[in-house]
Amino acid sequence: MKKIVKLLLSLFFVAGSAMLYAQPKEWTLEDCIKYALQNNIQIKRVGLQSDIARNNYQQSKIQMLPNLNAGGGHSLNYGRNVDRYTNEIVNTNVKSDNFYVQSSLNLFSGFQTINTIQQNRYMLEASLQDYEKAKNDISIQIATVFLQVVSGDEALGIAQNQFEVTHLQVEKTKKLVEVGNKARGDLLEMQAQEATDKYNITVAKNNLNIFYITLVQLLELKSVNDFKIKIPDSIAIDHSNVLATVDDIYKDAEAKLPQIKSAENQLRSYEKGLSVMRGQLLPTLSLVGTIGTGYSNARQRTDSLMPVANTIGFVNDNSSLPVINHSFVPVSGNYPFFSQLSDNESKSIAFNLTIPIFNQFQVRKNVRNAKIRVNDFDYNLQQAKKSLYAEIQKAHADAMAAFDQYNSANEVVVANEEAFKYNQQKYDVGMISSVDYDIVKNNLTKAKSNLIQAKYDYIFKIKVLDFYRGVPIVL
Repeated sequence: MKKIVKLLLSLFFVAGSAMLYAQPKEWTLEDCIKYALQNNIQIKRVGLQSDIARNNYQQSKIQMLPNLNAGGGHSLNYGRNVDRYTNEIVNTNVKSDNFYVQSSLNLFSGFQTINTIQQNRYMLEASLQDYEKAKNDISIQIATVFLQVVSGDEALGIAQNQFEVTHLQVEKTKKLVEVGNKARGDLLEMQAQEATDKYNITVAKNNLNIFYITLVQLLELKSVNDFKIKIPDSIAIDHSNVLATVDDIYKDAEAKLPQIKSAENQLRSYEKGLSVMRGQLLPTLSLVGTIGTGYSNARQRTDSLMPVANTIGFVNDNSSLPVINHSFVPVSGNYPFFSQLSDNESKSIAFNLTIPIFNQFQVRKNVRNAKIRVNDFDYNLQQAKKSLYAEIQKAHADAMAAFDQYNSANEVVVANEEAFKYNQQKYDVGMISSVDYDIVKNNLTKAKSNLIQAKYDYIFKIKVLDFYRGVPIVL
């Protein structure tokens, strides 16, 4: 019995944990931005370009080191030829092998190596700033859609509240019709308004769903079904907040935003590229060391000396004992492979100096093109700064206009709320028709909707200005 109870408790715990885990997570704006920065494909692609720039930079530093190469070859010569290892003329088939190890070190090349390292370093910095800009762009997009979702959720709430108000009026009107205090036409008009309010709820739900889909697509999630954002408890507007001037915002943006830093580093990179091109006009000096050896089957070796009798004489003139005089001739054989590799080893050290004299003006053409690219990226930097200033100028004007629009919308809501309260009292006592009542109520609904749009439009534009100053987007 105890085992059964324990088993049931375990199953209940597992099931409860699964249900808890399966509940959709409520995403904050910070969660959405963080997830997008880690998973957005476009950001990943820009990051790959940074990886390529980093590899180029690392490789340019390694170019300072000497290289080391090894090689070999096998050749077969027929007929009369010169043995490469004995320098003798032979009239036979000769098989030969050669092997070498060579290393060279660049001693001077017009500072091209140093300038290339600096050029690639600046290009890496520019690539990293482009990566940061890509992250900033997606952050702005997500913040925009996130606020649209918040605005859409609030608009849905207003539509539902209006439906509830109308529904209560329909119930009241039914009772008044039943006792004869209201005409049946008033009830029909009120029910028509209730149907309109219900339609408005459907429209608000559809709009909210579209905003959710857009946000999910930006996050590159597979489904919107289990996705839900966490609506902030209250997003209030700080009326005491004084907007900074355009010049102050631009000063902060110029020092912090990646697009300006990227343009600056690109300009520096191409300036170093110009120095690299100019370095091609200077002499180059390199040190080369080589160790080589080889083998030839035509090479022979003397293994021993064999005596040969070539004269016959006597001990002395009065002696009858003959004496044989011997001479020695070498006996040849094949020279072993590894013995030749040891004997044929050669070593060399060389200094190579190259002085450019005439190369069809190719280098001078490269220098002129490099100067043009420097001028182009100087203009690119100026254009980036002007574009940024224009963006901030427009964003500042939009924020001020949005604030004025929000204040006006707020005043409209206050006025319509008072009008609605007054006309609702008149409608309850039968002093106005349901048509007049619906007009006042619809005006209030429209005013509240306009206020929501103005509110979040102003909040977003303030967040954009803060973002230009390097302030992270949070709600």
